[in-house]
Amino acid sequence: MGQQYRQLRLAERIEISRLRAAGWSLSSIARDLGRSASTISRELERNAKPTKAWRGGYDPERAHMLAERRRRWDCRFKLARQPALRALVRDRLAMGWSPEQIAGRLALEHAPIRVSHESIYRFVYHRAAQKDYWHRLLPQRKNRRGRLRRGGVSPVLHIKHRTSIHERPPHIDERQQGGHWEADLMCFAKYDQAILVVHERSSRALIASRQPSKAAAPVL
Repeated sequence: MGQQYRQLRLAERIEISRLRAAGWSLSSIARDLGRSASTISRELERNAKPTKAWRGGYDPERAHMLAERRRRWDCRFKLARQPALRALVRDRLAMGWSPEQIAGRLALEHAPIRVSHESIYRFVYHRAAQKDYWHRLLPQRKNRRGRLRRGGVSPVLHIKHRTSIHERPPHIDERQQGGHWEADLMCFAKYDQAILVVHERSSRALIASRQPSKAAAPVL
């Protein structure tokens, strides 16, 4: 069995802030506190991010307050309080089981610790909101309740000064004049990954370029 994780104390967070400001590396801070470097890295990454109300930077008292609030929030969930049950549920979700199947099997086996499918869904959606992506293990991979929105108004209708392809001059369809390009983005499952593909209609030249994002400026 691995060593049980201990939550960082306020005094440790103050020491992390002091040593980091003094230019210490993460591994040096970890050795000084008797912690792992990943613990220090995760602490700084989680509690130093800028938000609408915070410009960014690590403040030990604010970090401790956020950690206490997250701990109180997580304690509402049975899976957060039961690590063994949480690991079992995650493993079976990864195997393709639905929350209903997991809860039903635990009841059928008369397991000493059980959980309802509703509790599993609530915890999964909570973790999805915390960017933990448990929802990707669900059969439908939804990150919230309700039906996924489909259809509706196309986002291209919101593009300013847009000209429809149906309004282009007829001679372009003849492919006799160079310089007329068509472009489209190939998007992938991971957020903000895209390849821009452009095609020149006369020469049939095809160019593909990996994009840093789908924003208008890099595409242009």
